[in-house]
Amino acid sequence: MNYEIVLSGIFSSLFIASIIRIGTPLIFASAGGLVAELTGAINIALEGIMLAAAFTGVVMSHFTGSAFIGMFSGMFVGMLVGLLLGFFHLHFKTNAILAGIAVNVMCAGSTVFLLVNFTGEKGNSSSLASGVLPRIDLPLIRSIPFLDVVLSGYNLLTYLAFLAAFLVYILLFKTKLGRHLRAVGENAEAAASVGINVNKMKYIAYGISGLVASLGGVNLSMGYLSIFQRDMTAGRGFIALAAIFLGGKRPMGVLLAALFFGFADALANQIGSLGLPPQWIQMIPYVATILALVIANFMGTGKKTK
Repeated sequence: MNYEIVLSGIFSSLFIASIIRIGTPLIFASAGGLVAELTGAINIALEGIMLAAAFTGVVMSHFTGSAFIGMFSGMFVGMLVGLLLGFFHLHFKTNAILAGIAVNVMCAGSTVFLLVNFTGEKGNSSSLASGVLPRIDLPLIRSIPFLDVVLSGYNLLTYLAFLAAFLVYILLFKTKLGRHLRAVGENAEAAASVGINVNKMKYIAYGISGLVASLGGVNLSMGYLSIFQRDMTAGRGFIALAAIFLGGKRPMGVLLAALFFGFADALANQIGSLGLPPQWIQMIPYVATILALVIANFMGTGKKTK
């Protein structure tokens, strides 16, 4: 029976591994978004940042022959896109949400435009020999059943995603810069009154946010896949924003929320063999996002009224 196959697949090491792989770009995007959110500089452009970084990584790795140059180039472009959003919002006083949407549209359109110019194709970069980030096999884990599948054999960025979540925690809660960033987010006027440059802190937040989130895009095109595809982020930037609030705006909570959404996506892939309409299957991650936020909101409301 297909149901038995699906259930056995869910309770397996391969399913856990797929959650981690699928959750990796969400961890990067939500960790980057958290830095901006706690600084009061909401970053709606996570989707566009990941797209721009994913495209840049593939193209630069093709022309340089180095996957690492492609990765660092994607990070640099992601940081620039984050700073561009900050420039629109802080210098021109544009609404942060509208500016973020505009940046998302700009990145979606420009990546397709450049893709056509580089490859002549509108769908993907399969004609470019792009680099792939190395897979890491942990020598002490590789010989242990179950753990060898769950903990070993991922590409470099999957391991860096968990490190990034920890480093964001250190930055925000254990450093002077982090205290200044959070002070600006909690009360910008009070922060300014004690000599903190509010705009400078927000620019820094946008830059760090873009830098961290960009690794989610690079992972999609050079780790999870080995090509760039048009609109390959598929709403992950917005799911990452949901993870920030579901995780209580705390780094470890955001990490767990990103993995939860990875679970929902992996579950959708697993039950695809049941013969259900594909539209229903594709809805699962987004429905899970909405339900999780509704439940989190009710729980938060309940705590406030006690």
